[in-house]
Amino acid sequence: MTARLTGLAAAIMAIGLAPGTLTAQQYPTKNVTIVVPLAPGTGMDTLVRVYAEDLQKALGKPVVVENQPGAALMLAAQNVARAEPDGHTLVVSTSSPMAINQALYRKINYNAEKDFVPLALYVKSPFVLIVNPSLGVDNMKDFLKKAREAPKPFTYGTPGAGTLLHLAMEVLKRDFKFKADHVPYRNSNQIVADVVGGHISSAISETGASLALIQDGKVKALGITSTTPHPRLPDVKPLAEAAGMPGFEAVSWHVLLAPAATPRPIVERLQKEMARITGSDAFQKRATTVGLIPLKPDTVDGMKKYMQVERERWGKLVTQLGLAGSL
Repeated sequence: MTARLTGLAAAIMAIGLAPGTLTAQQYPTKNVTIVVPLAPGTGMDTLVRVYAEDLQKALGKPVVVENQPGAALMLAAQNVARAEPDGHTLVVSTSSPMAINQALYRKINYNAEKDFVPLALYVKSPFVLIVNPSLGVDNMKDFLKKAREAPKPFTYGTPGAGTLLHLAMEVLKRDFKFKADHVPYRNSNQIVADVVGGHISSAISETGASLALIQDGKVKALGITSTTPHPRLPDVKPLAEAAGMPGFEAVSWHVLLAPAATPRPIVERLQKEMARITGSDAFQKRATTVGLIPLKPDTVDGMKKYMQVERERWGKLVTQLGLAGSL
């Protein structure tokens, strides 16, 4: 009888520690890995390492940052979608893999809506339209006029076809009826360097990659794609105002996600810890230093709703631009 009870007790303990039934109090039982879809040293990577340190203190287990760049930021997402849903493997993603690529690519190996649950939607990543000062334009209206009248199309650089930066310029081309040839790059810093060197006319650039050069006067920023100015670039107007496009916004965002089947108590614990960390003055100040705009913490349901609205908005635009299923 005693042996049978002992076996039963062991079985109950084993079930209690199984991934599907792990409680918030038992979690975590091992290292927590945050997978980042970009290389070390990027603004995203820098910020993840900031909150990973605080999250490690809160959870009492090491929080390891693992970089998995590749496949237009989709490699990390597809790998974590298949991970054990026990809260020990998380992923950071952006609007491209989570809201745009479903319309743009013929096939992707995860379902952005069904395979993940958001834990923290913590920053927006605005972009800036930059030009070399020698182009001879002082503001967005000058740029649009010159682009329409130029005998040869302007050139503009972005990190690649289908990225949000590419779509933002395509919207400008469509709405203001000018031509510009797209020059795709693999490296954001090289885009900015080629604007400085006069090799391309303009670029839609990540703010963090061009911030120092804008402040030094080596490139001119004509507008920012967020609806509000960036704290580090208070004199750069939103494109909505600078170009006369009421309500226009084209920003990426960083979101920390877990596999969708992660137990609700663990999701709630992680969401609570991340809200505390990312809502702090220290974190929000750090976000602005790398060219990002911090967001107020939101509920899981609030984040899901925001991401769904973004999917619908960008999916519609991709279709309007004739790019649906083009990659």
